[in-house]
Amino acid sequence: MSTDNNTLRRLLRPPCTIAVVGLSNDPARPSNQVAQYLQQHEFRVVPVNPRYAATSESVLGEPCYASLGDIPFAVDIVDVFRRTEDVLPIAEQAVQIGAKCLWQQIGVANREADALARAAGLDSVMNLCIKIEHARLAGAGQLG
Repeated sequence: MSTDNNTLRRLLRPPCTIAVVGLSNDPARPSNQVAQYLQQHEFRVVPVNPRYAATSESVLGEPCYASLGDIPFAVDIVDVFRRTEDVLPIAEQAVQIGAKCLWQQIGVANREADALARAAGLDSVMNLCIKIEHARLAGAGQLG
């Protein structure tokens, strides 16, 4: 199911807190590049990666959490940088924490997770890059 531009415009306006699941500390990784872009455009980025959380390592200057359930404040968008087959439990956590949107990055399209999120009232985006979509809409003057 595709996501229309009106929904994307509504989702991609700061202030907005975005939990990036699978965020890497490696600047060469797409997750890191996307998260840096989001920070530069006034989004609050919350790293979620159990590997870094176990060592209390920060990512992009932010504390890293092991899971969505460990984040002690509200999250608007859960942006997923994981394999398609790993998304369903992340979608379940997104519902449990009251996130507003489950966003599966380019190449990630778990239909079961999408259906679960939508059934729980979340917006759900699949197989799109949040950075590319923000840049496209901002460049076209569609984000205000």
